Amino acid sequence: MELFNRLIAEALQISEKRVDNTLKLLAEGATIPFISRYRKEVTGGLDEVKIEQIKELHTKYTELEKRKKTILTTIEEQGKLTPELEQRITQSWDGTELEDIYLPYKPKRKTRAEIARQKGLEPLATLILMQRESHLLARARTYINKEVENEEEALKGARDILAERINEDERARNQVRNRFSRQAIISSKVVKGKEEEGIKYRDYFDFSEPLKRCSSHRLLALRRGESEGFLKVDISPDDEECCQLLERIYVKANNDCGRQVQEAVHDAYKRLLKPSIETEFAAQSKEKADTEAIRIFAENLKQLLLASPLGQKRVMGIDPGFRTGCKVVCLDAQGALLHHSIIAPHPPKNQPMEAQATIKYLIGKYAIEAIAIGNGTAGRETELFVRKLPCTQGIEVYSVSEDGASVYSASKIAREEFPDYDVTVRGAVSIGRRLMDPLAELVKIDPKSIGVGQYQHDVNQTRLKQSLDQTVENCVNTVGVNVNTASKHLLTYVSGLGPQLAQNIVDYRTENGPFASRKELMKVPRMGAKAFEQCAGFLRIPQAKNPLDNSAVHPESYHIVEEMAKDMGCSVSDLIRNKETRTGIRLEKYCTTEVGLPTLQDIMQELEKPGRDPRKPLTAFEFANVHSLEELHKEMVLPGIVTNITNFGCFVDVGVHQDGLVHISQLSNQYVSDPTAVVSLRQQVRVRVIDVDLKRKRLSLSMIGLEKRE
Repeated sequence: MELFNRLIAEALQISEKRVDNTLKLLAEGATIPFISRYRKEVTGGLDEVKIEQIKELHTKYTELEKRKKTILTTIEEQGKLTPELEQRITQSWDGTELEDIYLPYKPKRKTRAEIARQKGLEPLATLILMQRESHLLARARTYINKEVENEEEALKGARDILAERINEDERARNQVRNRFSRQAIISSKVVKGKEEEGIKYRDYFDFSEPLKRCSSHRLLALRRGESEGFLKVDISPDDEECCQLLERIYVKANNDCGRQVQEAVHDAYKRLLKPSIETEFAAQSKEKADTEAIRIFAENLKQLLLASPLGQKRVMGIDPGFRTGCKVVCLDAQGALLHHSIIAPHPPKNQPMEAQATIKYLIGKYAIEAIAIGNGTAGRETELFVRKLPCTQGIEVYSVSEDGASVYSASKIAREEFPDYDVTVRGAVSIGRRLMDPLAELVKIDPKSIGVGQYQHDVNQTRLKQSLDQTVENCVNTVGVNVNTASKHLLTYVSGLGPQLAQNIVDYRTENGPFASRKELMKVPRMGAKAFEQCAGFLRIPQAKNPLDNSAVHPESYHIVEEMAKDMGCSVSDLIRNKETRTGIRLEKYCTTEVGLPTLQDIMQELEKPGRDPRKPLTAFEFANVHSLEELHKEMVLPGIVTNITNFGCFVDVGVHQDGLVHISQLSNQYVSDPTAVVSLRQQVRVRVIDVDLKRKRLSLSMIGLEKRE
């Protein structure tokens, strides 16, 4: 719809043409990664963030359009739809305004006002609102009947009708809404008798703050405390000031009628308006907090998925433990399980010599090139033990996050991969594979279990899932996937593929051997032209005859590269190998109505390093010689790794079994509004200890004045 396109263009400050072209591509079944990578000429170079925003806004306006049709139909059935009212509803694209317009016509349950109307008291309410009657009691007496016992009951019914009218008046709602927006205070009190049980919410037992300044993490904490029954949360402006504002609108005379209107105003505010607007602002603030928490979660997830990979090397994975010992696995360069066993270098079994002999034997037998050790229970102790062994000298030892490993090891995916092994072996394999390729392994785990979220169970779960799924899809397609080694689960996230096509690719690979070319993908059952168009550019075939099959150059553009090679008098392989030859290419020569400079520039970048991995190379890291909070003291400077980022700072692991908080105010000498602009997940940093709280097991750190490490 052209109107939608205009509204979206205005909201995002881009041209209607770009919006229209993007929506057409989405309607045709194109995915966001495909559009952002291979249709830059059509969209004007929109990235995946803008394309996602266009998609979300189109959904929003579509839902509003449906709502408007329902509202118009309902009012028309009541016989109250005037041309002016219809025009107001049709032209409104603000959900709140739309509901305000609809409120007087909205079918109601049996309200106090409706009961009063049935008793015939509406004319009395109208009379009182005019505020001209000098003998109100006498007039009220005329409304006494079988259902109305006396004058006071008549006046009370009239006030109920007036209160409902005030509540449904847009002027009143906007005045109160404006006060909420400018001065509402969010406050919380502990529920009586829940002080001990809800001790973790102690900071909110007697809390108040302007709503507009309440950060997302505090608001979500308040709402969680409320839902768990420990806190009573209230959002309120200055009630007296709100009532005075309403009085100025409705009270026009200093007589009995005026006093009845004044009483109705106070009742309308306390019983109807305030609860309604409070609910509205509670929902709005929660939605805003959700948006911020989801944004941070998605950014953390993106950084984690795009973490530096070790690559295809033979790895020993160790899932550390004290009582049950350490689970050890050996993997080949493709991540296949070659061996598993258990060592017990720590108490209570204390078998360090046997453990050393086992590790030495396995390193030799399986030509181990790197060792991955989980960072959970006994992780630091196991890392120190392994690093000191003579047989590990010259072999890099890495501490790997265990978050979500137990979830994976008990999952259906893990059971399908390792049906003959228990959860301990699967967990150790996951740790080893995470070192080799974090992206390929972490896509198998529900993002909420990876440990990088902020109140992830308190935000809107539908919105969270949509955001995280899109993040995973964008990351997978940014890196690209080796179609001959990728798991079914990883293939599922490739543009244009889904669970069924991913399974069909794996089945075809099993039956026919590795794919020799991208073209061969067309032989996979149910791989149609559209699905091939969407996925082909993101699938890699390293040993393919055509080197472009191992690049991000889309098959639809192969002819362009072939034409370039022909013009330069060489083969495609020569063109890739010879930088000097490529510098002689004039891109303007290959521009057409369908292919412009953005696509040609992408092709040239890809020819420079076909199939390049956009992720940074992995760098080794080693903690300082500290192992517990008790060993730390103020002003101590330590190396650490960023493990989580929130909107109030970041958490850093310094090797003492308790992550420390670098508050947002301690990230930099300069003002920081968004921690993700300063630090990234798994980043190696240097921090200074500013406080150690042994009783609460809290560690406060600072990065001010310390040079960051990559």
